Amino acid sequence: MVSRITAAYEQALHTLCVQDRDDPLTEMVASKIIKIAQTEVFAPAEIAALAIKELEMR
Repeated sequence: MVSRITAAYEQALHTLCVQDRDDPLTEMVASKIIKIAQTEVFAPAEIAALAIKELEMR
């Protein structure tokens, strides 16, 4: 499970072009990734896409 979360997190940050790990956005991304990873979604790419979509809806 940790590898899925890590892969999804890295992919989401890459997609959002976030390079600075001190950027407050990284915490929001991590929170969304963890929340989604606890559901029935298993593919890292899908987890990342859903997290980005949720962030865009804010």
